[in-house]
Amino acid sequence: MLIPDPHYLRSLLARYADLRIAQCRGEQGLEQRLEDVTYTLCVATGTTRIEDALATADALLASPTGTTSDAGLAADSAELAA
Repeated sequence: MLIPDPHYLRSLLARYADLRIAQCRGEQGLEQRLEDVTYTLCVATGTTRIEDALATADALLASPTGTTSDAGLAADSAELAA
């Protein structure tokens, strides 16, 4: 499985949380945006249910391999250039 960029994953999680909070406050017209971010989270984490997507995202962000370092990027770039 491809591992999504941690910054992108955090952005999706924040957007999902913001929309859920707004929904709980009774704001109207959020259904499509919530559905879109839910779908995107599921695709990014390789899951089919939001509960699984949230758990997978948490696990990916908590794992040491889920972080990106500049040294790792430089090594990857060097391999691609060779």
